[in-house]
Amino acid sequence: RKPPIAPRNLSRLPAYTSWKSSVDPVQALTQSAKLLSGKRWRVRVTNEWVSAEKGYLRETGNLVFHMSLLIILLAVGLGGSMGFKGTVLVREGTGFADNVTQFDTFSPGRFFTPERLSPFSFELKDFAASYQVGGDQNGAARMFRADVALRDTPESTPRDVRIEVNHPLRIQDTTVYLVGHGYSPTFTVRDRGGNVVWQDSAIFLPQDGNFTSTGVIKVPDTVPQLGFQGFFLPTASADATFGPRSEFPAAGRPKVFLLAWTGDLGLDSGVPQSVYRLETKKMKRVGTIAIKPGQGWRLPNGQGTITFDGFKEWASFSITRDPGKGWALTSSILAIIGLSLSLLIPRRRIWLRVSAEPDGTNLYEVAGLSKTEAPGLLDEVGAYAQEFKTLAPEVN
Repeated sequence: RKPPIAPRNLSRLPAYTSWKSSVDPVQALTQSAKLLSGKRWRVRVTNEWVSAEKGYLRETGNLVFHMSLLIILLAVGLGGSMGFKGTVLVREGTGFADNVTQFDTFSPGRFFTPERLSPFSFELKDFAASYQVGGDQNGAARMFRADVALRDTPESTPRDVRIEVNHPLRIQDTTVYLVGHGYSPTFTVRDRGGNVVWQDSAIFLPQDGNFTSTGVIKVPDTVPQLGFQGFFLPTASADATFGPRSEFPAAGRPKVFLLAWTGDLGLDSGVPQSVYRLETKKMKRVGTIAIKPGQGWRLPNGQGTITFDGFKEWASFSITRDPGKGWALTSSILAIIGLSLSLLIPRRRIWLRVSAEPDGTNLYEVAGLSKTEAPGLLDEVGAYAQEFKTLAPEVN
């Protein structure tokens, strides 16, 4: 809108100056208006005064800021309703396909349908991590990476991709983040007759920063059934005072402590069980042992054997689809820009009024006002007053 009309009493404004001149007022006002327009002031001129205003970008920034906040809310709502978030643990040598049944946890949005899942898959070929050795941050993580063989579609040729912290895999409209890792000891279990009844890598979950990890093994194909609770120590402590624990997260002196149970695992009850927990209500404890890779344990009463074959590593991934995050990011940047404009740009006004004096001269009055605190207002009004005086020189 146009600048406001000149106030009746300019002398009451915080920045004010005046002088007398004999120059024609219409000519002086017209030239003053051109001077202000050339310096990007919005000008309103009459035969008695000139009104000029500057700093409208402040209001634009205020509008952009509030509109951006509204768009952020809409974008967050869009992402939450149309996207999904899931997690999955993948051992080295195994893979994942973007299918609902493959997720360990899956949280879809209200309007998300499984048909929108991207048809990609990957195999975890290798996981590597490095840690600081010595110093105040001994054992602190320094690098994680997962090397995967990625298929964009079931028919496509696999291609090697590396996923790292802060460098996720982005494929189609889905993002795959590397969020965690751990160890997966490999065991071979044989029955009384020496037949292999279980051979696999069990996922053990870390319990501290040095990756002291716990896990279970369930062997239902024996009579009676076998179950094992275990501690995996990547670098086993030589001090037995505090029980099984690891001194360092890397696998320097790997060892596993096993607690064996026999009886009924409860797998046929129809009640779902956690793969990380062993139900021992109907089982009997038969013994414990600590073994290293390559060593085995013959269970009491000839109930079979278990061999610690070695270990693999596993990585956990967070897989998300958020169609609103691009809008949210753009709106956040615009909100910051808008807020900066509304806070840093002052809105200010200047008036020049000319009135006739009894002695035949004209009184020129210049005044300024800022809608917010503007420390340089007095200097700015004084500078423009000096320029106006060149158009209407002062007379004694």
